[in-house]
Amino acid sequence: MHRIASIPARINIIGEHTDYSGGLSFAFAAPQRLTLKATSIPEGFEGESTVVSLWEEAKGWPAQLTVASEIPIGAGMSSSAALCLAIVLCVDKDIELFKACREAQRIEHVVLGTECGLLDQMAMMFSKPNHATLIDFSTNTTTHHHLPESHIFKLIDSKIHRTLGEIDYQNSVDERIKNIHVKEENQRVKEAIRASPEQLGLLLNASHESLRTIGVSLEEIDQQVNILQNTPGVWGARMMGGGFGGMILVLVEHKDILPQGVVVQPSEAGFVQEFL
Repeated sequence: MHRIASIPARINIIGEHTDYSGGLSFAFAAPQRLTLKATSIPEGFEGESTVVSLWEEAKGWPAQLTVASEIPIGAGMSSSAALCLAIVLCVDKDIELFKACREAQRIEHVVLGTECGLLDQMAMMFSKPNHATLIDFSTNTTTHHHLPESHIFKLIDSKIHRTLGEIDYQNSVDERIKNIHVKEENQRVKEAIRASPEQLGLLLNASHESLRTIGVSLEEIDQQVNILQNTPGVWGARMMGGGFGGMILVLVEHKDILPQGVVVQPSEAGFVQEFL
């Protein structure tokens, strides 16, 4: 018997550093995916050491574990959350979706040392093609909103990669400033749901400025974002993910703008298949 889990990368349109404060995010699953194949063996575990450690923490059965991934590491697209979700789904193919998110968060905390919220996991598991997912972390509920074709998102790699497990980003800023960010970012999320491309671009710009004020950006990132924001045909741009590097999310007027960028559209949620 073997199981194959397929988990998408995460694109967060807006609503950054709000999940562990009971806030809002507006996100979708990206086309890039991570695949884990777990094949039953008589005893023991075979695979890369970190994968095996996560598998054991999730109380996995004796298995040979093989990972293939299109999701870049340390680029703000949640490769670690994708791996943890793949582990959880392969261990228990019938697990309820939110329970899978919680368990993936737990093993990421324990094994990888990343004190993450639930944004990544919920965006990956509750995504719907052609839609963005509004996530309310005060109730851990989701609603889907159709994403207009006029909303064309591209990713630009800053080429500054980081390991969030090494960064205490929840405690890196004054609590009052963080609360202001969450309150204003939540309002930006609400406005983003029905925003035109022009309006959404301004919201992305404002979100990046807020991330800069709470200390999770870098001067090198700010410089790149500023250049992109002032590029003809760009509605707006912001750093995406936990911070300190990774991908820059850019909203463009049409697909010919920034030809070096990768277009990202809402994709299928994570799933697992079993083969006997």
